[in-house]
Amino acid sequence: MKKDCGDHEYCKRRRIIRRIIFGIILFIILVLLAILIVWLVLRPTKPQFYLQDARVLGFNLSAPNLLSSTIQITISSRNPNEQVGIYYDRLDVYAAYRNQQITPAYSIPSLYQGHKDIDVWSPYLSGSFVPIAPYLCTSLTQDEANGFLFLYVKIDGRLRWKVGSWTSDHYHIFVDCPAVLTFDNHAGGPVIRFQQMSTCSVDV
Repeated sequence: MKKDCGDHEYCKRRRIIRRIIFGIILFIILVLLAILIVWLVLRPTKPQFYLQDARVLGFNLSAPNLLSSTIQITISSRNPNEQVGIYYDRLDVYAAYRNQQITPAYSIPSLYQGHKDIDVWSPYLSGSFVPIAPYLCTSLTQDEANGFLFLYVKIDGRLRWKVGSWTSDHYHIFVDCPAVLTFDNHAGGPVIRFQQMSTCSVDV
């Protein structure tokens, strides 16, 4: 036996509201499914970074455990994706020695990197009288005596992926670039030289 609703107008409105709500939910599910399919098909590949050069313009260790340094680096980034663009909303670059940051971070201006695009930056990383751990002073002295200096150029930032008119949420990006330098002794003091371009590790 069919249940009598009583107020037919009320029942009619309730059925219409239920259908509207069902339609909205179905539409949202279809949109999310379409985004998921596009994401799986175009699954973005993380960008590639290369440390092309590092010119040490100043590197001086003074008591008590203070390091002053000026390093100009040339670093490039390539977007390997054919259908996915990248918004770099924040890229902070700094130099590190044995996992300790030795220069303040340099902020690269925000930019959009298109498909297959390459961008190159040459910032100066400079720190004056930066306190470092005592054991690092010993390590630096030993490195100079051995003729080699191992630094890292690190990038900490946030990016977003862009597919067509859709843009993703923010993702954290961390880049680690090894820099192998040599000490060449001259009459005017040791000269620190960059050895070769290095490929950076990228974590997104």
